[in-house]
Amino acid sequence: MRVKSLTTLGVVLVLLASCGSGGSALDSLVKRASDRNHLTIGTRFDQPGLSERTLDGRVVGFDIDVAKYVANELGVSPDEITWRETEPKSREPDISSGAVDMVVATYSITPARKQVVSFAGPYFVTGQDLLIRLNTPDITGPESLNGKKLCSVPGTTSADEVKRRYARAVELSEYPRYPACVTALLAGQVDAVTTDAPILAGYVTQNPELLKVVGQSFTVEKYGIGLRKGDVEGQNAVNAAIRKMITSGEWIKSLNANIGPSGYKLPAPPEVTETQ
Repeated sequence: MRVKSLTTLGVVLVLLASCGSGGSALDSLVKRASDRNHLTIGTRFDQPGLSERTLDGRVVGFDIDVAKYVANELGVSPDEITWRETEPKSREPDISSGAVDMVVATYSITPARKQVVSFAGPYFVTGQDLLIRLNTPDITGPESLNGKKLCSVPGTTSADEVKRRYARAVELSEYPRYPACVTALLAGQVDAVTTDAPILAGYVTQNPELLKVVGQSFTVEKYGIGLRKGDVEGQNAVNAAIRKMITSGEWIKSLNANIGPSGYKLPAPPEVTETQ
C-alpha cells in the first residue's frame, strides 16, 4: 500500500507540475486557440474608448482592438470570440479557473499579480490621474485631496495609492463600477474619481461641458494581457502579436480612433518586455 501510495503521489505531483508550468501543450493558450478555433476573452464593458459594450450589443474600444488582433494572430477570428465581463476583483480568479482564456482589461502589471497570473506586454503605458468637475479649481493633484471625497472601484489599488502616498485625510468611497463613480461625481456626492488617465478621458468625452481630467499623472501603469500562470508559449505568442500590431501601424490607428477624440495625449508605443 505504501508503494502504491507513493506511486500515486508521484503521478499527482507530475500532473500538478505540468499544470503549474503552463508551458505544456495542455495549458497553452496557443493550443487552446488552435484546437477550439475559439477564445473567451475577459474585458470591461464600462470604459468608453477602451472597452465598452454599446446599446446594440457590440464591444468596442482600444482594448478590444488589441484583443481581436492578438486572437487573429492565434488563428481565431473576431466572430469566434466570446466576450466576458471581468471586473477588477475577479480578473485573477477568472484566469486561474479557466473561465477566460486571457484578460485584456486595462490590467496593470504588478509584482503581486505576477505571483498569480502571467502577463504578456505591456501593450500600453499610462498613469493614474483624477477626474473632477469642471468648476473645481482647488483640486490640482492627489496632494490636494485631503478632506475631499475620492471614488474608485473594488479590486483596484488606485484610491489606496492616493491615501498612502499623497493625502492621508482623504475620504475613500467605493462603487461597483466607474460609471457609478462618475454619476456620484456629477451629483456632487464625491469630489474626484481616480483611475488611469485614458479611462477617465473616456468619461470626459461623454460629459465635456461638466468634467475634466486634472492632467497630473502620478503613477506608471503598464497594461498587460493576463494569461494562466506559467504559460510561456502563450506569453511568447501574445508578445509577438503585440509587437506586430505596433509595427504594422494598427496600434496607433486604433488609439487615434478610440482615445484620440478625448484629447488625451497619446503615448509612444511601449517596449514589449514581459518574460517568465
